[in-house]
Amino acid sequence: QVQLVESGGGLVQAGGSLRLSCAASGRTFSSYGMGWFRQAPGKERETVAAISWSGLSTYYADSVKGRFTIARHNAQNTVYLQMNSLKPEDTAVYYCARRGRAGPWPPSQDTFDSWGQGTQVTVSS
Repeated sequence: QVQLVESGGGLVQAGGSLRLSCAASGRTFSSYGMGWFRQAPGKERETVAAISWSGLSTYYADSVKGRFTIARHNAQNTVYLQMNSLKPEDTAVYYCARRGRAGPWPPSQDTFDSWGQGTQVTVSS
């Protein structure tokens, strides 16, 4: 069972930046796609960004395109989410997850089978 540990969340003013990291255990990290998701209070969890195992394919939600960048470093078993030009509506708990099930691209949430514990991102206005 893979373990995923997110870090890098915090409080930032609108317009600021944060970089989230997700460290994965195990030796098969490079075989799996990865994704970042978020859930705000009272809202459903939404997909923020995803990246294929090779890093050649990426997906972004319309709400973050041009502001967020997902990247992975397979040798370090880590996936990143660089978040720039943050807005108050980006406030949420952010989760990383491993895509353990096959499916079309962009991936649906039900193809992700292992989840981290989440990290809080709060953007003040």
